[in-house]
Amino acid sequence: MDKLIELVRETKAIALDSGSAHDITIKGKADFVTKVDIGVQEFLMPRLREMYPDVQFMSEEKDNSGIDMSGRVWVLDPIDGTTNLIHDYRMSAVSLGMLDNGVPVCGVVYNPFTNELYSARRGGGAFLNGSSIRVSEASSLSESLISVGTSPYYKELADANFDIIKRLFIASEDVRRCGSAAMDLCYIACGRVDGYFEKRLKPWDYTAGIAILREAGGAVTALDGGEPSYSSPSDIAASNGSIHSELLSLIMAQ
Repeated sequence: MDKLIELVRETKAIALDSGSAHDITIKGKADFVTKVDIGVQEFLMPRLREMYPDVQFMSEEKDNSGIDMSGRVWVLDPIDGTTNLIHDYRMSAVSLGMLDNGVPVCGVVYNPFTNELYSARRGGGAFLNGSSIRVSEASSLSESLISVGTSPYYKELADANFDIIKRLFIASEDVRRCGSAAMDLCYIACGRVDGYFEKRLKPWDYTAGIAILREAGGAVTALDGGEPSYSSPSDIAASNGSIHSELLSLIMAQ
């Protein structure tokens, strides 16, 4: 795990290259890829293959057809929070997780702007810069700070999403929007926020964060309460565990 953490930290110079951050290709509505995204992927992929030659590779910026989900798979988002990166919002992360037979078994999420690195391996606990982390003790939505996602690639979901956000705002202490699913999950893991939801996330948005949050004592499910998909998009709810049932009930209320 230490070598993996060291490798991810080595992406800092690439991620902080402001010139590359503004070398942008538009993939779709509010959906961008920068030279930073490509640079991080091209740095990590060959090194991971050298370190773990038997592990497959899934990434936002590559063709993922043909992956055998019954085996071991790296799941990489080279930059989670690309729109933040373009705007110098400083809430973007390199997110690298591993699936083993469809189960998240380790994760590393690194924000190079703050130099905060979250890590976990299954059964080994969760850490922020080497110090153990744990979810909050909030026991109800009324005493919780909730992070939300707006599904920016899917503007047609705006009415439904903002109805949910309004309900969460009324029921909780307040809501936050950071623009990086990986960071949202890690902020629950270290107790900075207590819950989170977002629709139509991709596996690379949440695989590493799920590994970290579960090791910190939290809960992550699809909105129906089942396991998120690691081969297709999912609607996600995450929490410190104590508020999870209440969070799901409010999200799914009509």
